[in-house]
Amino acid sequence: MLVEEIMTKSVKTVKKETEMLDVVSLMCLYRISGLPVIDDENNLLGIIAEKDVLHNLFPSLEELMESLEIDYEKMMDKYVDVINLKVEDIMTKSAISIRPDLPCIKAASIMVKHKFRRIPVADDGKLVGMLSLGDVHKAIFQTTLFKGDKKLSFQVN
Repeated sequence: MLVEEIMTKSVKTVKKETEMLDVVSLMCLYRISGLPVIDDENNLLGIIAEKDVLHNLFPSLEELMESLEIDYEKMMDKYVDVINLKVEDIMTKSAISIRPDLPCIKAASIMVKHKFRRIPVADDGKLVGMLSLGDVHKAIFQTTLFKGDKKLSFQVN
């Protein structure tokens, strides 16, 4: 089974000039943990993820070394600074992507290796979809479950 057979083809994307307020609104409203960043020709430029947003709120190594006590509640005030940025200011550039003709198990192994839950699918640098671990799991489940004479037999308590 190939990535192109199970990937999501309709993907929400953003441009590098997009305001972070728009991005975090999309993330929170639609429960999206990451969005591919593309240009006008649909070239994959990177990815913006919740971890990129939240990373900017964490204390720096210098702050941790200099202070015995950090006011973590006050650090949330940095969120206003983050949402006033543009995507290009905090996105992960040169995001790892996979090809649509890759076997889905190989794609899953790449995601597990890099601790990704989802990964962009690109063909010649152009975004063509997204693949999640859930997509792979569901495809394997459906293929295995409905193969031959296997029957589903489990109880949910």
